[in-house]
Amino acid sequence: MSDSESTTQAGPPPADMDEIFVEHPFRQFVAMYFRNYAAVAGLLVFVTIVGAALFAPMILDLDPFEMVDEPLLRPGEGGHLLGTDNLGRDLFIAIVYGARVTMAVGGAAAGITLFIGLTIGAMAGFYRGWVDEVLMRVTEFFQVLPPLLLAMVLVALFSPTLETVAISIGVVSWTGVARLARAEFLRLREQEFVKAARSIGARDRRIIWLVIMPNALPPLIVNAALTVGIAILFEAALSFLGLSDPNVMSWGKLIGDNRDYLLDAPWTVTFPGVAIFLTVLAMSLIGDGLTDAFNPKLRER
Repeated sequence: MSDSESTTQAGPPPADMDEIFVEHPFRQFVAMYFRNYAAVAGLLVFVTIVGAALFAPMILDLDPFEMVDEPLLRPGEGGHLLGTDNLGRDLFIAIVYGARVTMAVGGAAAGITLFIGLTIGAMAGFYRGWVDEVLMRVTEFFQVLPPLLLAMVLVALFSPTLETVAISIGVVSWTGVARLARAEFLRLREQEFVKAARSIGARDRRIIWLVIMPNALPPLIVNAALTVGIAILFEAALSFLGLSDPNVMSWGKLIGDNRDYLLDAPWTVTFPGVAIFLTVLAMSLIGDGLTDAFNPKLRER
């Protein structure tokens, strides 16, 4: 057999590498996400903030509560990048260390929110009937309560530690996740792959967590990104009101401590506020990017 004949029988030439790249589901998801430049910018901002929070002790081995200079120095004065606050603490160091607390409490609170919401929503959507009625009435009860006010009451009743703050935020923020999870389970429970799992004798627990849940995750993951941003806002609000651990530095605490100097030294409030704004905005942009990446109609374009 000649070389030309072997080449002819070997079939069509391999596909272009770009086509191979987008055929893989995960790679297609990544490609769709990175088409959204705003979402990429949000991811970069979020990674930068998390990196600063994680490596702050290694980069800046200083005490954020230490009074290093005169109070209310302007940005750049005395070698302080963002100036000092009303107690003479370096504002840049305080913001970097405050990122650790804000992100940790926000992430933990979001995790608690997702756990409660997913559990209640999954049970209600899967079992329906009286289980759905009871769980949805409980959800509606929590939904009509002012979440920030309820979180303030819970923190005031118990000791104002970071754990208490995270749990309080999680307890008051799960209703939206529960409703979304319930809707997804109601939609998926009658699908053929669920009936097939039932036909082979799979237990309810296996069907809920290993069969339906993976297929319900896309919208829930998007909601998780937004939940982190909401939890960060709640933590900042509680810290601003003095309902958090006074022995740790956070962005909300910085704003609360310096609120009386808003007109005389606006940078003491502006920079922590900008940090909160950028973090929440980054989570919102990440959520938008995930929405686009999980949308199969956009992938076909």
